[in-house]
Amino acid sequence: MRKLFQIIFYIQLILISILVIVLTIRGFVYAARSTNHFRPEKWYPPVLGSVASAGIVSYLWEWISFHDPSKAIKTAFWVGPFLTCAVGILHILIGCPISLAISTIAIISSVIQSLYTCWVNPRFDYATKILTVYTSFPPDKTATFVILSIITCLVYSSFLVTGIGGATATGTGLDILFIIVILLTYTWTMQVIKNMLYVTISRVRYMNFACGADMNTWIAFRDTVQHLVGRVCIGSAVVPVIGTIRGSARVMKSVVGGTDEFLFSCADCYSRVASTLITYGNRWGLVHVGVYNKGFMQASADTWGAFKTAELIPLIDSDLTGAFCFFSGVAVGSICTLVGGTWALAIHKSYATEVSIYAFFIGYFICRVALASQQACVSAYYVAYAENPQSLQFDATIPVRIQELLQRYNV
Repeated sequence: MRKLFQIIFYIQLILISILVIVLTIRGFVYAARSTNHFRPEKWYPPVLGSVASAGIVSYLWEWISFHDPSKAIKTAFWVGPFLTCAVGILHILIGCPISLAISTIAIISSVIQSLYTCWVNPRFDYATKILTVYTSFPPDKTATFVILSIITCLVYSSFLVTGIGGATATGTGLDILFIIVILLTYTWTMQVIKNMLYVTISRVRYMNFACGADMNTWIAFRDTVQHLVGRVCIGSAVVPVIGTIRGSARVMKSVVGGTDEFLFSCADCYSRVASTLITYGNRWGLVHVGVYNKGFMQASADTWGAFKTAELIPLIDSDLTGAFCFFSGVAVGSICTLVGGTWALAIHKSYATEVSIYAFFIGYFICRVALASQQACVSAYYVAYAENPQSLQFDATIPVRIQELLQRYNV
């Protein structure tokens, strides 16, 4: 499976590159011959402008969360919903049927985000303390790796955007399929880039937490590239799917509660399935992938088993690091949408909807890549603690939080 996924990943990179080049050339040729259809000078600037915005805002956001985690968390959770709502208003102004549907989704999402923020507000202090683990002693050359990762994402995103523009120029049913394929492969590739950084940084940080040893970050990155690409590709394909399933199961179980016996049994069954899946596919397993060179499923099972043994599952479920990264990605994606969508609306209204969609995708994923190092440090902290809770390398942050959760559940 490791070799198979690695081969598939490299093949799709080659095929997508060829497809993008062909679509770009064909699109410019078609635009040169046609006078009434696609206008590259009005389609590309808003999209490429949103790509540039994604890189700048993502780096600034990573810098803010590094220097002031408390402010970053509060901003992501409290300002993010307003940015999402602003995206909804933008699509109302665009006015086409697809934009109106997107605006409805955006406004509903902003309400859900606001309600979630109110619910998790008491956890902000603990989330700040955990993120401080990253800022207090980041691995060597972390800023360099973050910048290089963002630049890689910018180049790759700009390259794919040229192909999407070429497909938009002709706009046939087959071209729409090409755009969907490009977006799907883009999603997987960005997940791989994020998790390559995640595995590298988590390995370095784990060695420090577990053994007190300082590992060279360049060596960890070299080992990841040479030996772990296949495992990272598997995790990049599996973790988002299983994470979504488990998240939806937790929401469903919370909403249903015990009000209806049939619905409760269905929710409980779905929750059990999700709990089984998360055992064999979770992001914490990527820590063991980097440290012990394990297979992804085995690494996931071992880390989840360590969490159960150390009775950390409630703590893991209440941790806001993943939610913070998600809200940050949505916020940056919304900013890029406002930049690209407003630009397109001003110069060529018919392009505004598609440009805003692409801008959101690009902004979201580049931000997630920028924050991967922070999430990796927190994950390494949890995994190292679960394996040896009595180690003198750890302070009282986790034990105090566990006691708070126990008191709350007892009440």
